[in-house]
Amino acid sequence: MKRDFELIRKLILAVESAPTGYVQDEIEIDGHSKDQIGYHAYLLVDAGLAKGLDVTTIVDTSPIWRILHLTSAGHDFADAARDESTWQKATGIVKDKAGGVTLDVMKQVLISVIKNTLGL
Repeated sequence: MKRDFELIRKLILAVESAPTGYVQDEIEIDGHSKDQIGYHAYLLVDAGLAKGLDVTTIVDTSPIWRILHLTSAGHDFADAARDESTWQKATGIVKDKAGGVTLDVMKQVLISVIKNTLGL
């Protein structure tokens, strides 16, 4: 399964919107399967952007993780990715690059776009 930055952004913003900061139910994102969400939740935990639990069972076809809450780094990513205009500019920049980018590079591109917008 390929990493989907749009889904990663949606997951982070969905977790951030939890009233207590703790996700009590499974996250559902329109247009994405349980496997896609579970795998991308795993990627967020693996990258240190969230804390979560491995809920993979023997019948699952991919890692299935459940996000519990964001880490400080996850909140930083949410802050950088929240604005739709900033997100579109950043994803436009990385789409022009062959081979894709890492989550860390994506975050740096987002920060760069924000700095340029602020004139820093």
